[in-house]
Amino acid sequence: MRPHPQWTASDVYSSNTDLYADPRLVERVDYRRRFKRHRPRTPSVVLAPHGGGIEVGTSELCLAIAGYHPSTRVPIGQTHDYWMFEGLRTASNDELHVTSSNCDDRVARQLVSGAAHALGLHGCTAAAAGLEDHDRAVLVGGRDALLRLELLTRLRRAGFHTVDAADHPILGGYDRANIANRTRSRQGGQLELTTPLRSAMFAENSRSDRRHTTTEVFWDFVHACRAALAARESLDK
Repeated sequence: MRPHPQWTASDVYSSNTDLYADPRLVERVDYRRRFKRHRPRTPSVVLAPHGGGIEVGTSELCLAIAGYHPSTRVPIGQTHDYWMFEGLRTASNDELHVTSSNCDDRVARQLVSGAAHALGLHGCTAAAAGLEDHDRAVLVGGRDALLRLELLTRLRRAGFHTVDAADHPILGGYDRANIANRTRSRQGGQLELTTPLRSAMFAENSRSDRRHTTTEVFWDFVHACRAALAARESLDK
């Protein structure tokens, strides 16, 4: 494997390119990539770099926040470009995790580099966030201070335990190389949802059933994020 200056020790692969080059992995068996690129391009792009079985629930959130029902892919309002990388294995999907600062997928970078705003969706344990094991919380980070404020405000208003992660050393999403921060303005937003929060978003939390069993918690979260993106876009006008 090729060395990488920001390779996280817990990652098996130093970049997406490194992962794609592994002959032991088969696309559409071990992993897949999904994206939507509109013409003309949308101002914002939604990202799930660790979807599928890697950080459970982020694929469904990515689709819905981008404006597509996760079950039917039917538009539910204004739509955004999106990109996701998903683990498809029945086990050991964590081996497919590539740290967001090392994400070099060509399509992902093209989408983000052409966007005014980006929102990266991630999952974390409550312990990693410094919270109690049962805590349903979301950490709001990224370099875009205005988007972060909109997300904090609207998610709190929707009743979510929301933590400003601007200064979190690991989950803050402040690295300039983070895929969500590779927009035209070199800044974006990042959400880290604890496992209990993501679990509450689905009546049946399995790969085959999640997209069909989204709960009120899921949609409250989606609507808050979509409102935050719309508010951030309105500041550009």
